[in-house]
Amino acid sequence: MSEELLITTFCIVDDFCSSFEDDWNKILLEHSKHKNLKKPSRVPQLALSELMTITILFHSSGYRTFKDYYTRCVSSYWKDYFPDLVSYGRFVQLMKRITFPIFCLLQTLLGSCSGVSFLDSTILTVSHRCRIASHKVFKECAKRGKGTTGWFFGFKLHIVINHQGEIISFMLTPGNTSDVSVAKQLVRKCFGLLFGDKGYISSKLFNDLYDKGLKLVTKIRANMKNKLMPLIEKTRSY
Repeated sequence: MSEELLITTFCIVDDFCSSFEDDWNKILLEHSKHKNLKKPSRVPQLALSELMTITILFHSSGYRTFKDYYTRCVSSYWKDYFPDLVSYGRFVQLMKRITFPIFCLLQTLLGSCSGVSFLDSTILTVSHRCRIASHKVFKECAKRGKGTTGWFFGFKLHIVINHQGEIISFMLTPGNTSDVSVAKQLVRKCFGLLFGDKGYISSKLFNDLYDKGLKLVTKIRANMKNKLMPLIEKTRSY
């Protein structure tokens, strides 16, 4: 991984944290007072921007597991950039602090609709279906669902992108959530043409979106009548 990517990512994250962290700490302080919680006695050595940068760059590192990435890449080659680097076990404990900040950062980096959008979903499996009964980590929020590859236990990630590949909106739902049920909320800022797969076939959804200036384009099922489609829509549908 190039040093240029590391520095660029850190600068973007650090600029965000400089305006976000003060307000976030005030909210956490008010919450702890309301719940009569004690102030943590151990202050993290790594800054919030450092935690976020290391976590974000894992997804472009090429490592299959975060442990290999942290021990072989971060600890070995990035010590000069992160002088207060902690052990792998301690870093895993600190990662829960960055869930909400990363979500807020992503909201500031979303693209805008260009008139041509693409809607799709993918499954995020958290446990093999044979171990559902003993699974504890996401026991209260993960659900059993069915995708193109069969049954799974976990979540669904729904994403809308523009023709340049920029994310316009996204949503994480339990695995038993249908694609049609969340489509209207995902594309509320879109206009023009919206391309999706057969999972978004719904006459009610099509009419609701069309009334708002958004035309949903999908392939048809085997038991559906064919319909005339302009060439530009046919070449972009999938």
